[in-house]
Amino acid sequence: MKAFRTGLVVGKFSPLHLGHELLIRRAMEACGETIIISYSLPELQGCEPWKREQWLRARFPQARVLVLDGERHALPHNDADALAQREFVGRLCVDVLGTTVDAVFTSEDYGDGFAAELTRYFARRACAEAKRDAGVRAFAVAQGCALAAVQHVCVDQARKAVPASGTLVRSDPHAHRAFLSPEVYSSFVQTVCFLGGESSGKTTMAAAMAARMETVWAAEYGRELWMEQGGRLAYADMARIAETQQRREDSQRLQARRYLFCDTSALTTLFYSGEMFGRAEPALERMAQRRYDHVFLCAPDFDFVQDGTRREAEFRQRQHSWYLAELARREISHVLLEGPLQRRIATVLQCLRC
Repeated sequence: MKAFRTGLVVGKFSPLHLGHELLIRRAMEACGETIIISYSLPELQGCEPWKREQWLRARFPQARVLVLDGERHALPHNDADALAQREFVGRLCVDVLGTTVDAVFTSEDYGDGFAAELTRYFARRACAEAKRDAGVRAFAVAQGCALAAVQHVCVDQARKAVPASGTLVRSDPHAHRAFLSPEVYSSFVQTVCFLGGESSGKTTMAAAMAARMETVWAAEYGRELWMEQGGRLAYADMARIAETQQRREDSQRLQARRYLFCDTSALTTLFYSGEMFGRAEPALERMAQRRYDHVFLCAPDFDFVQDGTRREAEFRQRQHSWYLAELARREISHVLLEGPLQRRIATVLQCLRC
């Protein structure tokens, strides 16, 4: 049997680091239900509400998660006094979540005061509701029946188990990635996509940059499937290629360090779907909208290499023109890579480090 019915953990979680995760796991071990509330005003860079909710739901799918957005909710400022913060959390529990809690879990010395204020707040609300719903007599009875006190459970206040803080990790998530789970760290990985026609150096660039930056890259699945099927692709393969490519990117992002380099994107598959079949599935159209932090277009400015799997040089030029028009139409900022390999690498490095 669990020690508490409902436990509460509140924080900015900007970002969610392993110290937070230890706190939440302790709450889940001790409580039948665990509520996690996250808010921040102002928001902290790289830790937007949708990211925090994604992190918390990925790491703690069994918990009840409430992440608030300052653009849609009236939040107390991070510098507001303690009473305002505690009453705000109490209102969230009662008015938004429809519950009270038995325990609050923190790693801070303010935890006892937090628990005491929640106890008072829940008692005041219970009395007010009794008076409104059942009359003065029931109100007098409610006043005489004090609610059980909310307990404070302190976890690793000295930061011995996990010597981390949100401020430390935010200062350089890459240097402190050991304090982040892969699901959280991947949000700080920048995606770099190489586009271009056949034999324009996309694969060479993706592999070379991954080696240079000591990270991983996502190889082109469409080419692998084309070779596996003996140079034959069906219309149904188009959406499959894009979906598999994006799953590969998502998987590799969990292994990446600072950057993930991508050999093509669903935009490439969209081109081939239109070229080969004159149409594209709506699902493929949606996948082609995925955005990358950096996009580089490889120019067809060196001799075309026919390896037995490619079309002709004129087709490569037509592809290049399509990319230029499509990137402009979609308002996707990109950098053109020209010249030999080392010049292209230098251009990418300059863009990534600017």
